[in-house]
Amino acid sequence: MATPMAAPTAKHIFIQGVTHSGRAFRPSDWAERLAGVMSPFRPGGAQPGSHLSYSPWCVPNTINGVKCVVLHVDLQQAHPMAWEFCLNFARDNELQVAEACLLADPPP
Repeated sequence: MATPMAAPTAKHIFIQGVTHSGRAFRPSDWAERLAGVMSPFRPGGAQPGSHLSYSPWCVPNTINGVKCVVLHVDLQQAHPMAWEFCLNFARDNELQVAEACLLADPPP
């Protein structure tokens, strides 16, 4: 089965910590673990100490109380195998995936 491509207008893929059957995915730190594994895949490549921060292309987040990993479409172009790894993780664990644009918080 081919790995889905992001829609031309979507800038992000959200891997949500909810299975297709509606159950919360465990362990509770799954998003941080996945993003940690992906930390070397970043603009400019891995640098000394880059393992100490998340890649801007794969960031854990909580949206509306749901843990998720936000993948930026630039990861797909720069590191196709890393992109496929993340989407295969979602598929293998039956996690819900959505395409969208992550909007910045409005200024106070």
